[in-house]
Amino acid sequence: MIDLHCHLLPGIDDGPPTVEAAVALARAAERAGTRTMVATPHVSWRYQNESTDRAALIERLQGSLQAAGVELEVRAGAEVAATRVAEIEPDAIARLTLGDGPWLLLEPPFTPMATGFDAIAYELMRQGHQIVIAHPERCAGLQREPEMLAGLVRSGALTSITAGSLVGRFGEPVRRFAMRLLEEGLVHNVASDAHDESQRPPGMAAEIERAGLGALREWLTELVPGAILSGDPIPARPDVPVGGHGRRGLLTRLRRS
Repeated sequence: MIDLHCHLLPGIDDGPPTVEAAVALARAAERAGTRTMVATPHVSWRYQNESTDRAALIERLQGSLQAAGVELEVRAGAEVAATRVAEIEPDAIARLTLGDGPWLLLEPPFTPMATGFDAIAYELMRQGHQIVIAHPERCAGLQREPEMLAGLVRSGALTSITAGSLVGRFGEPVRRFAMRLLEEGLVHNVASDAHDESQRPPGMAAEIERAGLGALREWLTELVPGAILSGDPIPARPDVPVGGHGRRGLLTRLRRS
């Protein structure tokens, strides 16, 4: 599996504070079946990592993993807060993509309203970036305005939900909204958003299976993230019903309008 969103690089955000903790996180991911992790440190007002030499950090961490016998590939990425985008130089944003490809992981605000988030995303797409929206199911504003998310997907954005959301780790309302988004064809990837080996762990497959989504696991954790990293076309979702309803609802209505 490919974990498209995790906080693995030590000491630069709210992920592991030390190399040893990062190695422990990576080892837990390997045990859970992950073969590639995209290190996506926060780029936000609190963690201004847009100028951080992520390549050097990844090279050092990859050496530590090899020395520890952890067979895991680490790729570069970032989780760019929408509230920070306007303050980052365009050249810097272009260096924050997932695996140095065309896709940018964009974090919506954790606020009751998502006002302006779609304008930021559309402007990035106008500039030529392709957008993956991070954990939309955990954004209260998008829960209030799911049509905004559906419109962005219709315009070419993808979404990546957190595996823990599928099993209630962030509360029952988040779990229900995540499943609703899956039913309506508004989810393209499941990632761990791991921060450590136990409290915010790197599992994906177990959570997907517990949510009854085993038939979509390969698409959600291998095929789509593989295409995102390579820049290849996103493969069509298998025609598998979710929650007994299949793909319908907001996205279908918008496509027909």
